[in-house]
Amino acid sequence: FRLADAAHAAMFYLIGLGLCDEKDITVKGLEVVRSCAEVYLEAYTAILMVDVEKLKAFYGRDVIVAEREMVEGDDSWLDRARDSDIAMLVVGDPFGATTHTDLVTRCKQKKVPCKSIHNASIMNAVGACGLQLYNFGRTVSICFFTDTWRPDSFYEKIQDNKKLGLHTLCLLDIKVKEQTVENMIKGNKVFEPPRYMSINQCCAQLMEVEEKYKQGVCSPDALAVGVARVGSDNQIIVSGTLAQLQSIDFGLPLHSLVLVGETDDIEKDILAGFAVSDATPRVAVHQPASDEE
Repeated sequence: FRLADAAHAAMFYLIGLGLCDEKDITVKGLEVVRSCAEVYLEAYTAILMVDVEKLKAFYGRDVIVAEREMVEGDDSWLDRARDSDIAMLVVGDPFGATTHTDLVTRCKQKKVPCKSIHNASIMNAVGACGLQLYNFGRTVSICFFTDTWRPDSFYEKIQDNKKLGLHTLCLLDIKVKEQTVENMIKGNKVFEPPRYMSINQCCAQLMEVEEKYKQGVCSPDALAVGVARVGSDNQIIVSGTLAQLQSIDFGLPLHSLVLVGETDDIEKDILAGFAVSDATPRVAVHQPASDEE
């Protein structure tokens, strides 16, 4: 899409907040936030490490938390951008989630002027682990398993990356304002406590799926890098096998995991500096597929 002309009297802004706290917003983004008639925060596809009150205090204005129902199902607030500037704040970069791309599409359909202001996201900040961004393949999402739902479509995508020698960034599930089936049926606005998948749980699920397919894609000795709270003063980066990382305490969310593909000498050296121990392999080991069906 084409960014709207700045000469428009009114505009809808998608503003990236970066990864960590209230100070990660860009200067341009902050200027727009302080000038808009309405400012909303989308906080269900990802979270900052501070609450909305910190944003309000730093921005010097009110910030309204936008629920999923409003962002994805109600266009009345979007229509108001024809007459006054409205901003939607998103964690990371505006185009880190399909929800935000959909907002741009709806603006285009409604002929609402739209402009984006970019920022850092995990998609590029993951380079802090020492792996070159141009050596990454397709990103995958790892969802929480339940007793009745254990999705594993990510396995084939990781396998495709592995065949090409590429790294795989795994985005770990978050559950914010989720309802039980019972409360949904009854129409009760009662929400479950938020949950954020840990690297430990991700490792366990990956190894469980490996047991099912046995193709050497994410076995216990697969080399990976766990990253937590990237960009913050207390970020953690640890490289090791999935079995090793499963026992590491990575602390508070948000967590992500990278499955390591082929590495060059620079990548090997940097990963060695993040290794769990001297016993951690310096390169990803290719495990031949099992003869089992």
